[in-house]
Amino acid sequence: MTKTIRTAAGGGHMLLLLGLLAAVVPARAEEDQAQQFTPEFRQIHTSSDPKHTPKIIAPDSVRRGAWFNVTVSVGVGSMHPSLQEHFVRYIALYKDSVEIARAYLHPVYSAPTVTFTVALDEGGSLRAVAEPTHSAAWEASKKISVLP
Repeated sequence: MTKTIRTAAGGGHMLLLLGLLAAVVPARAEEDQAQQFTPEFRQIHTSSDPKHTPKIIAPDSVRRGAWFNVTVSVGVGSMHPSLQEHFVRYIALYKDSVEIARAYLHPVYSAPTVTFTVALDEGGSLRAVAEPTHSAAWEASKKISVLP
């Protein structure tokens, strides 16, 4: 679909591709991207991978209601890269199935390591979820007990 617009100065024509290019290109890109993310691709990885599996550093037990630090870094064998084309989008921390903290990371400027300061009322499992740009999220967990 083309649209001709007559300019005010001199009667020349300017051809603009309106609608067709704008409608087809983004829709097609979204469609292609949606097909890329199959259910298998979206499934959180729970296996171990030296570059993608989060590493949780936290005490084994804490006092009820007391603040403590949980450091999560991405890569149990080596640090995940932070490049413009491949980086960790976010790191989230869960207590069992409830999200309690999340940090979004910027490529190049943010290392894939964050420290959350949290407090718990009861023991359970701390779960770290990290999502890189080229795959589904990766998960690791650590049991933690809460003392009165």
